[in-house]
Amino acid sequence: MNWGDFRTAVPDLARTAEERFGAYRHHVLATLRKDGSPRTCGIEARFLRGELWLGMMPGSLKALDLRRDPRFALQANPGDGTGMGGGDVRIGGRAYEVEDGEARAAYVEEVEPPQPFHLFRTELTEVVRTYVEDDRYLVTLVWWPGAPVRTLKRT
Repeated sequence: MNWGDFRTAVPDLARTAEERFGAYRHHVLATLRKDGSPRTCGIEARFLRGELWLGMMPGSLKALDLRRDPRFALQANPGDGTGMGGGDVRIGGRAYEVEDGEARAAYVEEVEPPQPFHLFRTELTEVVRTYVEDDRYLVTLVWWPGAPVRTLKRT
């Protein structure tokens, strides 16, 4: 499922995620190294034309990781201090490189990234939002494709 499909299926959670990611430019991407251990790197993510895009410098280790194993986790920048204004949002899925074609041309036209670069289109497997409600509850919203949003609350 791409971002546009997710936005149609769960519009409130999608809007919250876009706002959270839109609040800051840089976020954290987790990929898998050759040996299976995690790698985290900074990244700029973009929601454009119904897709969540990940653009990277040529030959970057995160790009090479995704070419080898497309699984990723993307964590929204938590922001300044410890307030977590707006909560915490993370997205899991698979990323597939787009090397040419209409979608890449449209991305280049809109974003004007430095050339050359790697561009990955994502397919979602999970979206999670965690926030504090009424200064009392930790609330976690969990979405997986084909399932309704699950809400977990704890004190």
